[in-house]
Amino acid sequence: KMSYILNIDTSLERASVKNSENAGIIVAAKNDIQKQHASFLHIAIKEIAAQASFDLQHINAIAVTNGPGSYTGLRVGMASAKGLCYALNKPLITIGNLEALAFAAISEKGKDIPGNALFCPMIDARRMEVFTAIYNKELQEILPACAMVLQAEYFKTFNEKHHILFNGSGALKWSKIAALENSTFLFDTDITEAISNLSYKKFKQADFTDLKYSEPLYVKEFFIAS
Repeated sequence: KMSYILNIDTSLERASVKNSENAGIIVAAKNDIQKQHASFLHIAIKEIAAQASFDLQHINAIAVTNGPGSYTGLRVGMASAKGLCYALNKPLITIGNLEALAFAAISEKGKDIPGNALFCPMIDARRMEVFTAIYNKELQEILPACAMVLQAEYFKTFNEKHHILFNGSGALKWSKIAALENSTFLFDTDITEAISNLSYKKFKQADFTDLKYSEPLYVKEFFIAS
């Protein structure tokens, strides 16, 4: 049985809207100008439905990235997804950006690095701040999503026992100060396919988010990584 999911992501620099069949993308639209994400989103939803000759009533669920990321982008995406869920009477799936970045890195480089490697996605915040988390190869959370002001000696405790792959928009500035030996960096990670894969996985598990209580994951608390 085919499952159709509308995936919405307006939380980072690059926004995307895609209609997926199971985990495969049927049609997608992207926008690289962050200030235009709000105006892009509603037009894109209509356009991809038209391109795929698809009635939104036929989708099975709506998925949205819930953070961390741009405050405005997160609110735009969440409000639109919830509005569609109420209007169409469809369930909501929320996808964490850091989890999607880690999934994309595992898919791309997982076979090339040690089996006990850790994956540390980073989303650029301000100055030396990032939103980050750590996952293992099975996408199990080792360090929960948090905000961090980077310092050169961070992650050494993890690095003593594990190769660490850093990726995402915050990985570039981290690579310039990181005092780590056993690590890999990926600077340009597209999470479009990762979001579709993760939303389909959650759909199969009926892992839906309560519409009344769904809100963006802003991650305000700061954390020091040893």
